Amino acid sequence: MAARRYRGSAVGQGPGRTAVFGRAWLVLAVSAPVSPLGEGGPILVIGVNGQLAQSLAARGGPRIVTIGRPEADLDRPEGLAAVFDKVRPVAVVNAAAWTAVDLAETETEGAARANHHGPAELARLCARDGIPFIHVSTDYVFDGDKGEPYLESDPTCPTGVYGRTKAEGEQAVLAAHPDSIILRTAWVYSASGKNFVRTMLNAGAKNPTLRVVGDQRGNPTSSDDLADAIAAIIALIERDGLRPHYGGIYHAVGTGETTWHGLAVAALEQAATHGRPMPEVIAIRTEDWPTPAKRPADSRLDTTKLATVFGVRLPPWRDSLRHTVDRLLTETAGS
Repeated sequence: MAARRYRGSAVGQGPGRTAVFGRAWLVLAVSAPVSPLGEGGPILVIGVNGQLAQSLAARGGPRIVTIGRPEADLDRPEGLAAVFDKVRPVAVVNAAAWTAVDLAETETEGAARANHHGPAELARLCARDGIPFIHVSTDYVFDGDKGEPYLESDPTCPTGVYGRTKAEGEQAVLAAHPDSIILRTAWVYSASGKNFVRTMLNAGAKNPTLRVVGDQRGNPTSSDDLADAIAAIIALIERDGLRPHYGGIYHAVGTGETTWHGLAVAALEQAATHGRPMPEVIAIRTEDWPTPAKRPADSRLDTTKLATVFGVRLPPWRDSLRHTVDRLLTETAGS
């Protein structure tokens, strides 16, 4: 079912994965999109064009209302109250952020408004109205030096402006609305928008050799899987109420880990099953691909808390990646 459109908001389209409800508890699996959300009031998603916003719009059912700029602009937090008063949501998901990691190093004020001050105002408004707030954060709040998957209780230690503003946003959100649910995710990809997987598929179709960083580790995450997890959490809250112990930080990433090189190879190998050429993929060091902002070398996230509290575990990243590549190339072939 299509998501509700509000004031011209764009929505994503297409099938993907879904949450299969059961009190075994919840398993996320590959299937057609069937939202666990029942009938009820509107769920406001801040953001329109990003990967997660599009996945939520496509998979969340008719209750999803996506709004982006100029109506809901995190750069102008003072205008957000008017959006709440007009939509009257029963829950809010912030899927918008400043994600230009390198640009944040010079555009620090813009990154702070979008990642810190804007989310804090959203949390304040949700607290005012007594409704759940789900805020999406990032693995970049860590420096990557721990050597094993990070827990939610580990102290943040960002290495750049992007990670610092996201960490500050987390604390501001919880200060304004302690019952907020913050989901840290990582390495997000989808069949739409700009992301690493699509970049590799495009590059692999044109070049016989690719050079990809092979010494950074993390958890690839399908935006469809993340959207399903969010829908499942909201459904649980609507069933059981917003219990005090739900509030806090959680890690929500695909099951399993790899490097950027490993992710590129897996995506290109799946593309090869569709007749695409398989280029040579050479692993390089981070220092051979310098960027303005330092990336964490090992930002793997432990997801035990999400599974324990909400019964939610995202699928293995390889399964989701295969599904995404198949969908992307099938849609491309049919267009």
